[in-house]
Amino acid sequence: MTDKTSLSYKDAGVDIDAGNALVDRIKGVVKKTRRPEVMGGLGGFGALCALPQKYREPVLVSGTDGVGTKLRLAMDLKRHDTIGIDLVAMCVNDLVVQGAEPLFFLDYYATGKLDVDYCVERNQRHWPKGCLQSGCALVGGEDGGNAGHVPRAKIMTWPVSALGVVEKSEIIDGSKVADGDVLVALASSGPHSNGYSLVRKIIEVSGVDPQTTDLNGKPLADHLLAPTRIYVKSVLDLIANVDVHAIAHLTGGGFWENIPRVLPDNTQAVIDESSWQCRTCSTGCKPRVTLAATKCIAPLTAASAWSSRCRRKRRIKPLPS
Repeated sequence: MTDKTSLSYKDAGVDIDAGNALVDRIKGVVKKTRRPEVMGGLGGFGALCALPQKYREPVLVSGTDGVGTKLRLAMDLKRHDTIGIDLVAMCVNDLVVQGAEPLFFLDYYATGKLDVDYCVERNQRHWPKGCLQSGCALVGGEDGGNAGHVPRAKIMTWPVSALGVVEKSEIIDGSKVADGDVLVALASSGPHSNGYSLVRKIIEVSGVDPQTTDLNGKPLADHLLAPTRIYVKSVLDLIANVDVHAIAHLTGGGFWENIPRVLPDNTQAVIDESSWQCRTCSTGCKPRVTLAATKCIAPLTAASAWSSRCRRKRRIKPLPS
């Protein structure tokens, strides 16, 4: 084979040296999130983590998630500074609703060409904040250059996974829910990471520019890209002091699909909508765009909470078995 026909992996668009350089540059950042149970560091074939010794009958709780088209909006606005927190939040919030303490977190970042400087910036500024807020360790993942499959330097997908642990006798699964239980909502920081296909459509139809449109003294983009609130520490503190019967993380599907997932048969949640404070960023385009209120409650008011169970004025019944 002559030089003219000789090809390397790098010629094909995959830079292995860049991948190795990335791992070396983020080791210090990853170390900041370390838990005592984590064994070893980055670079192994798999991450090792022992179970905390305080658990007598530990049950592992796992989850995989993403941020949907909020990532597309962040790319369009060239602002990725909150997405790392969003990704951690979407996973660990799903774990803690079952009473689980998050242990560790992994991500898979797929791009056409690996940009080491950008990836280092992402790891230095974003993951540690989310991991430290939730008490989980960033133990590894994959940053993949997918030449020819993903448009150059464009993110195709960014799924993440987390694993937590809960004492078997303390699993929160809704089985204790009974008539007379009180529903408590914890406020969100905004739309969180759901409903962004609708958000982006509203922006398109209304013609607003999120970068220049002012809302309460800040660009609309700041409100829309506000990081998803991580509820782990506050909820773990709550369940350590209060007998919580069930918790629902209101993501895609909102009240209608998430609350019923934790309601036993012959119970229903009754929600008083008049007690809500309307979220400004959800109505920032209201003069130009009319939304179907019933449909909005699903993805956008999913923005407005969390629940820990049962009684007020919109009746929501359990899912059929």
